[in-house]
Amino acid sequence: MSHIALSDVTLHYDDQGPSDGLPVVLVHGHPFNRTLWGPSVRALVVAGYRVITPDLRGYGDSGVTPGKVLLSEFADDIAALLDHLGVERAVVGGVSMGGQIAMEFRRGRPERVLGLVLSDTSAPPETEEGKEIRNAMADRLLAEGMDGYAAEVIGKMLAPYNVTDLPDVAAHVLGMMRATAPEGAAAALRGRAERLDHRDTLAAVDTPVLLVVGADDAYTPVRDAEDMLRLVPHATLAVIERAGHLPGVEQPERFNEALLGFLGARFAGGA
Repeated sequence: MSHIALSDVTLHYDDQGPSDGLPVVLVHGHPFNRTLWGPSVRALVVAGYRVITPDLRGYGDSGVTPGKVLLSEFADDIAALLDHLGVERAVVGGVSMGGQIAMEFRRGRPERVLGLVLSDTSAPPETEEGKEIRNAMADRLLAEGMDGYAAEVIGKMLAPYNVTDLPDVAAHVLGMMRATAPEGAAAALRGRAERLDHRDTLAAVDTPVLLVVGADDAYTPVRDAEDMLRLVPHATLAVIERAGHLPGVEQPERFNEALLGFLGARFAGGA
């Protein structure tokens, strides 16, 4: 684990694999940390890719910024991290909120994105009802902490059958959620409530795109991924069976098969 001191926060990250491998940045979702990507990191490194996994501000080992953190601020942090590492261009991927951060990064810095990997995420802006729900949840987390929230949502983060069938995975996901600082989670929720419409961003993408979704995702169902595919018809869509919102940990072999297949086909010789 390494870290970088920004002007207002310290970010922790892992940079693994050969330094001359194709850079792949993987951005975790809410309320997790970089260890969410463990199975994919291992597979990518073995295949010769350079894999960069940050803890977003407010999550994992990184510093906490209270109040509100916009998706554009998370994207700025990733740009600063890549500058620090001397990486000009990379494949940028993310799951859930991490996917929205990846789209925001592409919106502001298209020249730095070799390709996108968007897992279990969506492109439209937040609805008015959604804004109220996210801000109310931010208030709740500040008042009550993460434990009750984590217990409530574990059956949506993972497909319900995987909560019982994959106890080690469920324990890992619960552990990440419970360890997240409420102030960091609340700040991200308030910022995410103000997220931009990324449909135009996706429609303008001319680089390779992989869309991934768990077949039983309760938060961003398959139809959301199909809507994104209509915006980016040259994209590849992989539906992961026996998975919910986090197919990378629920079905890592199937997820990694899709990811490595995409990278190998679209970036031949890059790793």
